[in-house]
Amino acid sequence: MTAAADATGDISIRRTNRPMDLRHLTQYLGLPTLILVSWYLLGRLDLLPVGIVPKLENVIRAWYVWIFGSANAKPLDAYNGTWAWTVIYSLERVSRGYLIGLCVGVPLGILTGWSSLAARVLDPTIQSLRPIPITAWIPFAIALFGIRDSNAIFLVSLSAFFPIFINSAYGARDIDKNLIRAARMMGADNWQLLRRVILPNALPAILTGMRLGIGYGWTVLVVAEMVSVKAGVGYVLWDAYYLAKMDIVVADMITIGLLGFLSDRLVILLQAYVLKWKSFHTEGA
Repeated sequence: MTAAADATGDISIRRTNRPMDLRHLTQYLGLPTLILVSWYLLGRLDLLPVGIVPKLENVIRAWYVWIFGSANAKPLDAYNGTWAWTVIYSLERVSRGYLIGLCVGVPLGILTGWSSLAARVLDPTIQSLRPIPITAWIPFAIALFGIRDSNAIFLVSLSAFFPIFINSAYGARDIDKNLIRAARMMGADNWQLLRRVILPNALPAILTGMRLGIGYGWTVLVVAEMVSVKAGVGYVLWDAYYLAKMDIVVADMITIGLLGFLSDRLVILLQAYVLKWKSFHTEGA
């Protein structure tokens, strides 16, 4: 490798690993800050729809009481210091459902993408079930599990399963055949081929499916908790609306958005760690 190539490689690595500077931080926070400032100013000018969109300061105050509680709150107030338990209930359901969808979707997807026999057996049935909206499964889930956590967990796992399965099958199928031939010529058996060739090359697609799956999981969880579970962020959304507490409704919507965003960031961190070899390969190229 020449000195010029070495220098170019060093520059690319430094650019990849340098910390976020002020310009990048401004770009990330610019739009949210603009929205909050506009919301505050519209509230101060009384230009917000009365009874529909609460003022920013009212949402912050209600959210604070919901999180930390207040000595001046009414007895048995459902929104006095109960935020943490609400989030924990929802996190537990979405985590369990997502892990089930992941543990079923990845193996079946890789098997379907790798084996033509498995594709003929599994793919038609799964592709027939996939267009059915998850909301259409709610009556079936209620009849099967009742008004319990299992209901929401089933719906979340189902919503996460399909994108994970589709992307895993695509990743296992979209592999250079020359790599498989080379591995066979070197004496690799089916297990070695799967572990050393199929799975590493399918990982980018699998992780893409995981990102889609966690987003769908949060969406379906909120719907499930609104309809068939008596706790969690979805239940609070509907209950607060029924009680005309729009400040709690908006605070809960922001909470859901933040939880979904943080979940997505965790998958991205996993992606960066697992696919570290890919970034190194790109930099070397």
